[in-house]
Amino acid sequence: MLNYKPVLKTRVIPVLLLRNGGLVKTVKFDRANYLGDPLNAVKIFNDKEVDELVVLDIDASKRGHRPNFELVKQLASECFMPLGYGGGIKSVEDIGRLFTIGVEKVVINSAGLCNLDLVANAAQVFGNQSIVLSVDVKKNLWGNFTVYSHAKVPPPPVGLLTFLQQASQAGAGEILLNAVDRDGTMTGYDLTLIQQVAQAVPVPVVACGGAGQLAHLRQAADAGASGVAAGSLFVYHGPHRAVLINYPAPSVLQSLLG
Repeated sequence: MLNYKPVLKTRVIPVLLLRNGGLVKTVKFDRANYLGDPLNAVKIFNDKEVDELVVLDIDASKRGHRPNFELVKQLASECFMPLGYGGGIKSVEDIGRLFTIGVEKVVINSAGLCNLDLVANAAQVFGNQSIVLSVDVKKNLWGNFTVYSHAKVPPPPVGLLTFLQQASQAGAGEILLNAVDRDGTMTGYDLTLIQQVAQAVPVPVVACGGAGQLAHLRQAADAGASGVAAGSLFVYHGPHRAVLINYPAPSVLQSLLG
């Protein structure tokens, strides 16, 4: 059976990382650099007319915390574009509360690795278009792509592609694909990883990890990504990585991605 993906305009998505309520940026999921107030970043992205925004609390699941609903509510109230949130989500009730306070997509990572029933139940209640499975990927000693967990959740008992196929069958409407070894390096996406996953699953794949220039976005789209996400590209400027929230003008993206 052939996979079918709807033809979509390539979305360009800033990803903001939270730690203790502050905005940070990591390198290879480590060395978090504090950048400032996430509310200010959201306001600037509003002015830049971004396609959509994803906010991830990188420590919530690792510390066993639930989402900081009050902070998410503040971010959603300031956010004029579709907002996705991930971090600390453990139940359908958590997901429902996030939708109630203004989130349009929930991003499930740690809880989905060992419990695709959460994905299935959430998709049944809220629709799979609003349920995103986020998976962090590293290469092992043999050069094979494997699922990685920042929260030290045991990996699924099957390989990466099989797991993502199972997740899409369970009800994940989108895959947020994070290349851990490219995170924050600004050296380009892992195009082989994108291509393998995009060919294996019947749902949109959003590539994340490694974007350092606009040409990298085009490369990821050509490899099969339906959306291209980035952190460093949109929060840093120049060779010394001065903090500057930025986003290309619509005309630039139109020329780049069509």
